[in-house]
Amino acid sequence: PAGDANNSAAASAETDLHGAAIGGPFTLTDQDGKQRSWADFKGRYRLVYFGYSFCPDVCPTTLAVMAQALEKLGSKSQRIVPILVTIDPERDTPQVLADYMIAFGPTFVGLTGSVEAIKDAEKKFRVYAVKKPLDPSKGSGGNYGVDHSSVLYLMGPDGKLVNFYDEAVSPDDLAKDLRQRT
Repeated sequence: PAGDANNSAAASAETDLHGAAIGGPFTLTDQDGKQRSWADFKGRYRLVYFGYSFCPDVCPTTLAVMAQALEKLGSKSQRIVPILVTIDPERDTPQVLADYMIAFGPTFVGLTGSVEAIKDAEKKFRVYAVKKPLDPSKGSGGNYGVDHSSVLYLMGPDGKLVNFYDEAVSPDDLAKDLRQRT
C-alpha cells in the first residue's frame, strides 16, 4: 500500500546513518565485459541494488521503480549511477546482464564477477543471499531461485551510505528523496 511506502521512506530519512559500515571497494565486470571498480563511480551518487536477472518479481519491480524515479528527476538524474550487482554470478554473465539491463535504461550498470568477488561485495553491503532449489514438479525445470534481502542503497559521491530504501518505496517517494539528497 502507498501508506507503507511513505512510512518506509520517512523512517529511513530519520535514521542516523553517520558512520554506518555499509559498502566498500570492489572490482567486478560490467555488462559490456569491462572491469569496473567502486572507485570508477567516485564523484557521483550510486543507487545500488543487489538482485539477479532470473528473479521473478522483486528485482525487476525494484529496478523499474529506480528507472521511473530517475526519469522523474530529469537532468538531475545524471548525477546518479543506477547499479545492479548480481547475486547470481553463475547465470548472470555480462551478456545476460546486457540483455537484462536494456529494459531499465541506458544509464544502468549491471555488475557480475566470480562467486568469491560477489560474496565479498555482498558482505560489504550486508546483503543476504542464499540459493534455493525450485520444485521441478511445479514447472521450474529443477532450476534454483535466490532468497535475498531487497534493499536499495543510495551511496554518496564519496562512496559512503547516504540512505536506504526497501522494496515498498514508490517511484514518487524515491524521486522526492533523491531530489532532496543529491
